[in-house]
Amino acid sequence: MIDAEKATHSVSRMVDLLGVSRSGYYAWAARRDCEPGPRAARRADLTVKIKVAHDASDAVNGSPRIVADLREAGEVVSRKTVAKLMRDNGIRGISPRPWQPVTTIADTSTHTIPDLVERRFDQGMLNVVWTSDITYLATGEGWLYLCAVRDGCSRRVLGYAFSQSLHTDVVETALRRAVSFRDPGTGSTEGVIFHADRGCQYTSTQLAEVVEELGVRLSVGRTGVCWDNAQQESFWSTLKTEHYHRHRFDTRAEAIRSVSSWIEAVYNRRRRHSALGQINPVSFEHRLTTAATEAA
Repeated sequence: MIDAEKATHSVSRMVDLLGVSRSGYYAWAARRDCEPGPRAARRADLTVKIKVAHDASDAVNGSPRIVADLREAGEVVSRKTVAKLMRDNGIRGISPRPWQPVTTIADTSTHTIPDLVERRFDQGMLNVVWTSDITYLATGEGWLYLCAVRDGCSRRVLGYAFSQSLHTDVVETALRRAVSFRDPGTGSTEGVIFHADRGCQYTSTQLAEVVEELGVRLSVGRTGVCWDNAQQESFWSTLKTEHYHRHRFDTRAEAIRSVSSWIEAVYNRRRRHSALGQINPVSFEHRLTTAATEAA
C-alpha cells in the first residue's frame, strides 16, 4: 500500500498512519528489488532443467528417472528436491492405469509343458530366460495383435511381430527374430528358456516344433495366473501407458510404425529402468558384455 501511494503521499506520513517503521518499509523495498539469493537461483535453475528432462521424455518420466537424468548430466541433487520442485510447478509423470489381466485361452494340447522359471525371470545373465506374450491394439481398421520377446535379465525387446490374427505364426515370427537378432557377443541362445502364459499359441504343436528346431526350451505358467508372466505384463503396461494410450491410430500400418519406433528408439535405447539401476536395456547389456569380456 505504501509503495502504491507514495506518488501522492509522503512515506513518513503513511508509516505513521499505519504504525510501521520507515526503516522497515525501506528494508522490504530493498529485498524486493534485489536479485534472488543463491538458494532461489539454484531452485530456478533446477526447475528449468527438470522441465527440459521431462519434455525430453515425452512428458512421461517422474522424479526417479528425472533425478537419474540430472545426475548423469553432473547435477548433485536429491530425489526429494526434484519431487518438490515438480509438485510446485505442476510437472507430473505418467502413472499406469488399473490393470486387469486378459483371460488366457488355454489349449487342450495333450503334451505337458513345465514352468521352468517359477517367477525368477531375471537370473543375472543374458539369454537364460526370455519372456513373451501377445497383446491387443485397437486401430481404426480393427484389432492388431503384437507379440514380443524380451530378455528377462536386461528387459530388452529382442524380437516382435504384428498380425491381424491370433494365429501361432505371430509368436513363431517374433521368436525367430529374437534368435536371429542376438549378437554372438551376448552368448549362445542354445538352451534359453522361452517362457509365456498357457495360451493356445504357446502350447501348440507348431510352436513345439519351432522351439525344438531353434534349440530353446519352452516354459509356461499356470492358466489365469498373471504373476507367472508378470515381467511381460509389466512391459505391456509400460507400452500402453507411456505410448499407445496417448495416440490414436487410424490404420494398422500407422500403429505398426509408431509402436515399432517406440520399442526400438525409446524403450530399448532411451527409457531408464528402475530394475537396471536407472539405465536403459541397451546400455545395461553393453555393461554386462563389456564386464564379461574384461573378466575373460
